[in-house]
Amino acid sequence: MLLRPYTVNLNLINNAGIPMKDKHLTYAESGVDIEKEEETIKALTKSMDYKREGLGAPLTGIGHYAGLIDFGEYALALATDGVGSKVLIANEMKRWNTVGIDCIAMNVNDLLAIGAEPISFVDYLALEKHDEDFAAQIGEGLRKGAEISRMSIVGGETATLPDIVKGFDLAGTCLGMVKKDMIITGEDVQLGDAIVGIPADSVHSNGYTLVRNIIEQSSYSYHDKFPYDESTTIGDELLIPTRIYMEVLDVIKECDVHGLAHITGSGLLKLKRVTSLGFDFYDPIEPNAIFKFLQEEGNVADLEMFRTFNMGMGFVVILPEDQAEKAASMTGGKIVGRIVEKGIKVKDLVIVE
Repeated sequence: MLLRPYTVNLNLINNAGIPMKDKHLTYAESGVDIEKEEETIKALTKSMDYKREGLGAPLTGIGHYAGLIDFGEYALALATDGVGSKVLIANEMKRWNTVGIDCIAMNVNDLLAIGAEPISFVDYLALEKHDEDFAAQIGEGLRKGAEISRMSIVGGETATLPDIVKGFDLAGTCLGMVKKDMIITGEDVQLGDAIVGIPADSVHSNGYTLVRNIIEQSSYSYHDKFPYDESTTIGDELLIPTRIYMEVLDVIKECDVHGLAHITGSGLLKLKRVTSLGFDFYDPIEPNAIFKFLQEEGNVADLEMFRTFNMGMGFVVILPEDQAEKAASMTGGKIVGRIVEKGIKVKDLVIVE
């Protein structure tokens, strides 16, 4: 296991009479089944077969990190995403000035994962009711995320939906651009390529349905001191915003990058988007302390952790072995593995056969 041995607190008993430390919490049982989600996506997209021709025609199919459309010498890239249930923790802590960064980061990082530079953004804020202080904090985070991403927020939509939304939901869409000959889809990934992992700052903005289930069934509250760093609270630790990996654009300019991946929901399973080849993570990045805390409190299996969270590695760059040290130095990352014939493995833990 990744952690020290568990000690069972017999005072933590769930409704079934099972000590919480003896019950393995999972993402699916918390309400998010990744396999069923994939089936829903397939059902949603199977009839989306109309394609524009000429300028604006699609260059990639649905299913990569971002959609690409023909725009002459360039391709325009589009990504859309939201903050998810992390907003519920922001509500609990009454601190909303970081979730705007999350919203932009989740979109921008997906553009970066195909080599596109972000240029503009529009947001969508759905509200139960209006509050000026809340709105100002949301705007503060969006401004900061746009500044880090070196792009403009050119518009958005605010919807008041008291019959539908309880609290708020924040999402957005990002536009990027990339020269057609610089698009990185993963088709150039080769056996023996090095994998450079770039650290995550936190849980980022995925897996929070499981995160909240763990906290709610533990003896802790979001306002309690974080056991691994008592200078902060559990809630504030969980609100650390998603890292925006703009340095990847510099790596692309200076190295022969074969593949890129943004590690988000479903954890290392995201790597299947990049190549049908395999990944051997023989020297993974040490997970942030928050993952150790969550795994211990939820008695979550190693496999479930790596199939749900980024586990300390928010972005992956795949490139020839002789360029890996340079890429690692440029990003603050390190060489974490190599490309192999099949499967996904973290040391001795098999994620995918």
